[in-house]
Amino acid sequence: MTTQFHVVVVGAGYAGVMAANRVLAEHPEVAVTVVNPRPVFVERVRLHQVAAGSGTATHDLSDLLHPRATLHVGSAVRIEPHAVSLADGAVLQCDAVVYAVGSTSGSGAIPGAEKAFSVADLDSATALHDALLEADDHASVVVIGGGLTGLETVTELAQSHPRHTLVLVGDPGAALPETTQRYIRRRLDELGVEVRSGTRVTRIDDGSVALDDGSEISATLVVRTAGFSVPDLARRSGLPVDDDGRLRVRDTLQVVDSTPIVGVGDAVVVDGNDHLRMSCQAAMPLGTHGADTVWRLLQGREPAPLSLGFVSTCISLGRDRGVVQLSARDDTPSRWAVRGRLAASVKEAVVRGTIHTMQLQARGRALPTRRGPHTTAQEKAQV
Repeated sequence: MTTQFHVVVVGAGYAGVMAANRVLAEHPEVAVTVVNPRPVFVERVRLHQVAAGSGTATHDLSDLLHPRATLHVGSAVRIEPHAVSLADGAVLQCDAVVYAVGSTSGSGAIPGAEKAFSVADLDSATALHDALLEADDHASVVVIGGGLTGLETVTELAQSHPRHTLVLVGDPGAALPETTQRYIRRRLDELGVEVRSGTRVTRIDDGSVALDDGSEISATLVVRTAGFSVPDLARRSGLPVDDDGRLRVRDTLQVVDSTPIVGVGDAVVVDGNDHLRMSCQAAMPLGTHGADTVWRLLQGREPAPLSLGFVSTCISLGRDRGVVQLSARDDTPSRWAVRGRLAASVKEAVVRGTIHTMQLQARGRALPTRRGPHTTAQEKAQV
């Protein structure tokens, strides 16, 4: 079939890959160019394993993108309704743009934050891994943040590098039910992780971190895991953004100023969907819905509103323990959870299944079309 439309997808993370593949699998009259800084897909949920040396997190994009996708390795510097300008001077003309640039480590006001490592991107996680290998025995590694990333990072490091001393600054799993918090505390104790809860870091120095209770912790290496930030591409392009720089989109995922730009993934804020947290559990169905919105816009039809609910929170606590905390659609934790070895197996199966889903799309097999007002079970069952 003759190509009638050209769509540019900026970013090849979970949301971008899902959007590109969905469009190409269902609409042979659409050509798609994917712009990404590197020729590999980075499995964000495994970056703590990269840091610990217990796993890898990259896949060749040629294995995950639909065979009709054109991959342009580079970076976008400006987005307009019908064009994407790249750092190499190229300008990609198009009928619609999918904005899927993802997120990176959070910026913070802690003095000395530049001295800390992170696990928010591949280069940072790799740098932390190298530093851990170079550190002397019994080095003190301080992980800042008791959220999901902090828990996965500190437990992975403790299990993979028992020669080092691990300290977690933060309240472990504070947003989770008390029973789950107690299990997490027991697991941290098993791994020998010291927990400094009820306090926060006020300064990072060479060789130590200062806390707001006046104490200091010896720190050979410091890892910040609290919060995420987004690239400033939308702001630089003059697109509507919130105070954090996220692209503002309607509940259809079309940008609020009605131009043919669709936003998906971590770097967008969706009207009426305040419960959407940055995660691949949200990014993948956002990518799928974004593809459907693009097609409707190309056809001159009104896009359908998003209806996305969460299922659970999957947390690895080292390679052989974990928590699967079930939740309501608005991401509020329920009283039910799976813990221990079974939870670790479930988490691993879900992570592998995520990649398998993208590989199926890359072979031209589309995900099921929604039959009701909510996302399908296959779309929702992601980490």
